[in-house]
Amino acid sequence: MSDKRVTRASREDALKALESLARQLTEQVLRGEGPALEVPVRTLANVIWDPRERLLKLGPKKLRRDFLDMGEARKFMQTVLMLSLIARAIREGDYPTIRDLYYAGKHTIEYIDEYNKLRREETWDTQKESDSVIQDIEVATGFLREHMGILHDTKGKMVGKIVIRSGNDVIDCSKMGDGAYSIPPNPDSLEILSLDADYVLVIEKDAIFNRLNKERFWEKHRCILITGKGQPDRSTRRMVRRLWEEHDLPVYVLTDADPYGFYIYSVYRSGSITLGYESERLATPGARFLGLTVTDIYDYKIPRNFIIKAKERDVKRAKELLNYPWFKQSKEWVRQLELFLEKQEKVEIEALSGYGFKFLTERYIPEKLSAGKWIE
Repeated sequence: MSDKRVTRASREDALKALESLARQLTEQVLRGEGPALEVPVRTLANVIWDPRERLLKLGPKKLRRDFLDMGEARKFMQTVLMLSLIARAIREGDYPTIRDLYYAGKHTIEYIDEYNKLRREETWDTQKESDSVIQDIEVATGFLREHMGILHDTKGKMVGKIVIRSGNDVIDCSKMGDGAYSIPPNPDSLEILSLDADYVLVIEKDAIFNRLNKERFWEKHRCILITGKGQPDRSTRRMVRRLWEEHDLPVYVLTDADPYGFYIYSVYRSGSITLGYESERLATPGARFLGLTVTDIYDYKIPRNFIIKAKERDVKRAKELLNYPWFKQSKEWVRQLELFLEKQEKVEIEALSGYGFKFLTERYIPEKLSAGKWIE
């Protein structure tokens, strides 16, 4: 089982890794051994915080998926089945969705049990099962599903002075009218031909992104605008990482002043708890939080009728964030979260419109950037 994590790769590289895994199983059978796989454990208990790299990472724990173990046999079968489906798709030049793979592998196995009764077993009952197997294959091979050509729904959009090549097409993301470029499932397939920007501004909300795009904020302030429409998908996070890593662009994240917005920022910066194995390729450790902060509510004197009383789930989420080491290591984040728990108040980005519709773009963002008022 490979522990390497591949940042950029072709489908051919992914196919070689899949074939290597299959070859290991074949060799075990030829040696007279029961075939078995070792797969890194993807639970919270095996996700660790690396303070040096400022990333969430998968820990060293592994589970053994043994064909001869009755408790693991079904999962072993599912894993080998998915391996064969993905390998076949690559060899045939197909680009299946995760839903396609679910249906392609879903069938009923009939067998006679020890009591001479006919039994039926589904290869998997729900897509959640097949998706989980795909994730197991990712961590086992070190290749993301995007490298394997597996498609999924995407949410991310991007606009600004960046020219890319996608397949045979050259796309200028500054000439999208009032629209924006939809980030594809595998951003590594994009070739960045030219880039004219000083920083990346990641916006939590699609509506705010659309307003800034309509005002051509990206042109006036020489930046790339990106949104993941709330909790970002993998493709959006990978695109942000590429712009930071390959082009040295500072990354700033703008969210609501609430614990869920703060967590969205941390996903961009440090990675996701549930997908810690992806952090080294998808997280952007240099990302900075531009706002809104809890202190902004009072520093900018947000009118009381614009302030929203925190709900119980907001308070619970804030307490969880305070226990995460990537928040605890920052005195400023501890201050913000403790103030939130004390006041139990939150605001949305749109609350700044009480000072005028252009206050966000002409005052708030430029002033905070020029004064260096962000949190890391």
